[in-house]
Amino acid sequence: MAKLALIPLVLLLFLIGGSLLALFSQLSLSQFIQLLSDDEIQFALLLSVSTALTSLLLSSVISLPAAWAMSRLSFPGKNIINILLDLPMVMPPLVVGIGLLLLLGQEGYVGQLVPTLSKWLFSPFGIIIAQTYVACSIQTRNAYSAFISISPPYIHTAYNLGLTPLKTFFLVEIPLVWRSLLSGCVLAMSRALGEFGATLMLAGATRMKTETLPIAVFLNIASGDFSLAVGCALLLIIFSIFLLVILHLLQQRGRLNVKGE
Repeated sequence: MAKLALIPLVLLLFLIGGSLLALFSQLSLSQFIQLLSDDEIQFALLLSVSTALTSLLLSSVISLPAAWAMSRLSFPGKNIINILLDLPMVMPPLVVGIGLLLLLGQEGYVGQLVPTLSKWLFSPFGIIIAQTYVACSIQTRNAYSAFISISPPYIHTAYNLGLTPLKTFFLVEIPLVWRSLLSGCVLAMSRALGEFGATLMLAGATRMKTETLPIAVFLNIASGDFSLAVGCALLLIIFSIFLLVILHLLQQRGRLNVKGE
């Protein structure tokens, strides 16, 4: 009976491995290297990495204090807020993009108050907003779980020693959970790099302007340039594998440290 459980596992591995093999078999190594010299791929790669890193920085600045507030403070409506913070992770990206566009666009509430903002949406600025939105939900939830895992005596001892909440945050809490926070950054970076739906709705899909790697896959599939689309897809897979390796190394180090203690 136990061996029957291997059947779904084999099926899952077949689908994952088969789809990866199918993609990698479309291009030879020489063809892939040649595609890397294409101006469009280079633009999409540079735009994806730069906007994702910027979004990661912004989401860290927003998410860490927000997660700390959720884990340490008591205020009315906290349970409802907790649900709202998780909502972006389950909402379809296209719906997220429409919501942001209706909020920040020319006819939106914020767009009417700040007219210049809507003019910047169909640009890398709009990409950063979309990526930051999706990255924040991952980082906030990850950081919240990390902060509530800290044993309260550590916090109480820091306060008794005269440390302010701010100093306790940087000198005690961050050092205790930095691996978990860094894992959240890796996941958020991966999500930002692969963001498509919200970016499409908020920033549009314009070649050599708002063309991230996922947008480049979409545009080249639509125009029939299959090899260029596959090249962009392979770059995304390589980034994903690289980030996953980092994530697993961080988690493995964390488990070893726990066992060592």
